[in-house]
Amino acid sequence: MFVLTPSATFRRAVGRGGAVAVPQRLRKPVISLACLVAVVAIGWSGTHVWHTWRAHQKIDEACAGLVPAGRVLALSPAGGTISHRTAEEGTIELDAGMPQDCEIFSTKAGEAYRTHSGERWFFTGAVGVLPSDETWKPEDWMDRPLRDQGPNYPDEPLGGGIAGVVTNSGVTVELPCAEGKASGQSIKALWARATLEARKPPFTEDGQVTSHDRDTLARIAVDTANNLAERLDCADRLPAPPENIPALPKGPIPAARAEGTCAWYREGGFARQDGFPDQVLEARTDGKLWDERCLLVLSGAHADGLWRDEADTRHHHPPHPDMVGEWWVSLHTYSGEQAKKVAETVPGKAGHSDDFGWWASSVCDGKPQIHTMTMAYGYEELRKTPFEQVFRAYVSDVAARRDCTDTTLPASSTFHGDH
Repeated sequence: MFVLTPSATFRRAVGRGGAVAVPQRLRKPVISLACLVAVVAIGWSGTHVWHTWRAHQKIDEACAGLVPAGRVLALSPAGGTISHRTAEEGTIELDAGMPQDCEIFSTKAGEAYRTHSGERWFFTGAVGVLPSDETWKPEDWMDRPLRDQGPNYPDEPLGGGIAGVVTNSGVTVELPCAEGKASGQSIKALWARATLEARKPPFTEDGQVTSHDRDTLARIAVDTANNLAERLDCADRLPAPPENIPALPKGPIPAARAEGTCAWYREGGFARQDGFPDQVLEARTDGKLWDERCLLVLSGAHADGLWRDEADTRHHHPPHPDMVGEWWVSLHTYSGEQAKKVAETVPGKAGHSDDFGWWASSVCDGKPQIHTMTMAYGYEELRKTPFEQVFRAYVSDVAARRDCTDTTLPASSTFHGDH
């Protein structure tokens, strides 16, 4: 038997430079195949580049170049063909006044949600300036701050030294702009918002956006605010937002566990008093926020027990609270331009409003603050008198945390009698 030695095999199979030799009869087919693969790869790459360029163009066109297109395309639903709303209210035109927004669609979102058109609205970028004509006020006493079904999430501060809010679907940031102008008018601040218009899987997790999309939305909001600041000749810019923004915690939680904006309620021992809310929906405290809230809630059992106790002693009593979270107390602290808007709806520095309940005022870090307390319909009738102490404790807590001065509280008489 004839056997090739390893050295002979090596010499025959490997040419100079270490390349594997290809037999003459196979060279032409191999070269043709390689050329075909290269042509396909170049064609695919070219098509991909063109689609990406076109998507960038569509987003820039809709959002006046303010919203970072590359980051929008990094969102989970941003696949396939990208388009935008063609109606005037769905595109940004800075010369037309503020606020403005742009609405972006994709076929990936349309496919996931099986829309008839084949595409779906998945992202909104919005911008505005302060002061504005927008009305600011807390909940009405007939409102329902909690959802009947599904998780309830508090709006959380963004952090990182930025005045910003994270919701279950988006991020809003605010930037001072004392020397800027919009539509020929002087402004004091601007804001930008990035929202994912996705309400269910696969682009959400348990009722809120995913961690990836939450971080991406924060970057989009900050970049958009900085781009708008440049257009309006604002001196300041926002820093990069924090990474790995935590998911929003579900609520409400037992009042005994309150640690954030409702910690004062636990520390004051109010939850241990009969007929007082036993749950809270709270967020982390942040003195930069323009709207910081603590929501006190009576669980179903507590609301039912209070109603039955009062029904035995009153000739007239409110309707039975049949829904989850129907009896509640909402406390807000509004800051800066938003505080001024709330103050416009009521006279004086403190008092009682038929629209939303009690309010107080203060000055924190040179900015006006408005503190409000609204009680749900029915519950106010049964408990408003003892809640004078609750409101005073809340305002005192905020004033201490924010180094507020010139605090003015409503008179005791506003908690007694009919209004």
